[in-house]
Amino acid sequence: MDDLYRDHILDHYKRPRNFGELEPHDLERAEHNPLCGDELGVHIRVADGRIEDLRFYGHGCAISQAAASIASEELKGMELTEAATLDADWMLDLLGIPISATRRKCALLGLKVVRGAVSGDSSWPEQSR
Repeated sequence: MDDLYRDHILDHYKRPRNFGELEPHDLERAEHNPLCGDELGVHIRVADGRIEDLRFYGHGCAISQAAASIASEELKGMELTEAATLDADWMLDLLGIPISATRRKCALLGLKVVRGAVSGDSSWPEQSR
C-alpha cells in the first residue's frame, strides 16, 4: 500500500495540479522553509466565503510540491473558515505515508501558506502527530 501512496506523491510532484499564478486573486501568502530551501506561495480567489480557485507557485522538494498539489484538490470549494483551522493531521493523512520529523516542515508548507492567506496569521504552530 505504501508503494501506491509513493506513486501518488510522485505523480503530483511530476505533474502538479493547480500550479502557477492566479490572476486576479483575492488572497496571497508566501513562505519558505529555511531548513531545506523550499519556497511556496499561494494565490486564492474567493467567492461567497469559499475558495473558488487557487494556485500554488514556488519550488522545493518532492514532498513539499506534491503535498501542495494534493491539498489544492481538496481545498477548492472549501469554506475559508474551515481552511483556516485545518491541522497538520489533515495534511499528513492526505499524504498517506509516514513523514519523518525532518520532512514534516516540507509536508506542511502548503498548508501553512493557505492558513496564512485565509487567516492573516502566519504563526500557525505545527501540531505534533
